[in-house]
Amino acid sequence: MQKQLLLGVEAIARGAIDAGISGVYAYPGTPSTEITEYIQESPVAIERGIHGQWSANEKTAMESALGMSYAGKRALVCMKHVGMNVAADCFMNAAITGVNGGMVIVAADDPSMHSSQNEQDSRAYGKFALVPVLEPADQQEAYDMARHGFELSEKWGLPVLLRVTTRLAHSRAGVETGNTASENPARCPGDRRQFILLPANARERYRSLLEKQPAIAEEADSSPCNRHEEAADHSLGIIACGIARNYLAELFDGKPPYPVVKIGRYPLPRKMIERLADTCDRLLVLEEGYPIVEELLKGYLAKVPVSGRLDGTLPRAGELDPDSVAAALGLPAREGPPVPDIVVPRPPALCVGCSHRDVYKALNEVMQEYPAGRVFSDIGCYTLGALPPYSAIDSTVDMGASITMAKGAADAGLSPAVAVIGDSTFTHSGMTGLLDCVAEGAPVTIIISDNESISMTGGQPSAAEGRVEAICRGIGVDEKHLRVLLPVPRNHEELCRVIRDEIAYHGVSVIIPRRPCIQKASRDKKKHA
Repeated sequence: MQKQLLLGVEAIARGAIDAGISGVYAYPGTPSTEITEYIQESPVAIERGIHGQWSANEKTAMESALGMSYAGKRALVCMKHVGMNVAADCFMNAAITGVNGGMVIVAADDPSMHSSQNEQDSRAYGKFALVPVLEPADQQEAYDMARHGFELSEKWGLPVLLRVTTRLAHSRAGVETGNTASENPARCPGDRRQFILLPANARERYRSLLEKQPAIAEEADSSPCNRHEEAADHSLGIIACGIARNYLAELFDGKPPYPVVKIGRYPLPRKMIERLADTCDRLLVLEEGYPIVEELLKGYLAKVPVSGRLDGTLPRAGELDPDSVAAALGLPAREGPPVPDIVVPRPPALCVGCSHRDVYKALNEVMQEYPAGRVFSDIGCYTLGALPPYSAIDSTVDMGASITMAKGAADAGLSPAVAVIGDSTFTHSGMTGLLDCVAEGAPVTIIISDNESISMTGGQPSAAEGRVEAICRGIGVDEKHLRVLLPVPRNHEELCRVIRDEIAYHGVSVIIPRRPCIQKASRDKKKHA
């Protein structure tokens, strides 16, 4: 055993390596990105040739990992919570096909929306799919659960969901690591029909999934991931899920005065919880995200009052923290020193010298001529065009929605309808929207602001690099309305002219302003100096 100081996400990565994975599949997304980056840079992973290239999106990542599992190897899939929406088609069906080699899916949730569009709770996906869910309370458990997840996956023949949240993902602690297991030998499924989800076979597979549920649930009561911690004061019983157990410990120097059931594995350990309910006057549920556990307990513990996020004892939205837990327990809030007036909020902004600045400067100038027009944007650095001084965009919903929303608005008669999307987001989820536009000849102007990297998450390589024009041609964009230019101040007038020309064209046009991300260019220059 050796001890290392690791981020929660790094602990997961190391745990997966030590579990003997043969590949990690992911699309960058805060707070999950560093899992894949740790594996990419790991000497053990490099020596073993563990697959570590970025996928085009979370759906292709999930499907590739399932393919590796099909071949008998262990595979890790990583994404942020909204990535689960993209990957859900494969995820839900993988629960029915089952797995061959172990498959663990890491969903990194972002309560309080530090860098996300919503704060959905990925535990709901695990419950929906009927697969085991693991939720670590600290970095050591993140490591241990990553290792254990592959064993659990192979024991039950199911994918396993490992859910973490931002605070755990991006904080450090000492982690004891173990030896690195050997990779699985290649071994295809014995049942050639297992992964064929034609209705007749899918019905059989689904019945098999349902038949496993009682045993999986019963095992949760004896799992080391869940535990009952006794205490003297039974006026209250606490159910603490994941990192919430840490917040509780912080308030009482590690030893709460009330009995606690610490949850790290789902389905819930029902017998453990019933024992708590039988001996306590009321229950308080501490969980990060949705009131999933609270709702379940209100359903089958009718005799005992259950409080939490639903009744306002805890905030319905946002992260938990020691102060919100203290308030729920009736403890006085701890106030730190006042924030000096000199400290003012600093909203994020496009980097000085960023190519997106030149694009928005030109776009704003042209759109002033079209007061009825609207600009539909997407997820990436260029989303910051919503903020002053540009205030250039009218929507940002999900990956790829800029093109399809522009098309829908154009279908409704809005003109001009302009879409702004980045190169990586285009190959992630924008290509199919462009195909819809081409198929119908929709009057939309699409700006693919190409900085040749996935810059918002640290400059990872983009699957689009060197391919954007070829993809657009292949989809069917008219060559005369596929325009590529360099977005720099000296080309401002040319960029304005091109945008005007393409808005005037009643059909699909694509403008590709291309200049490498200035931050990535700076890092690359230092790297090769």
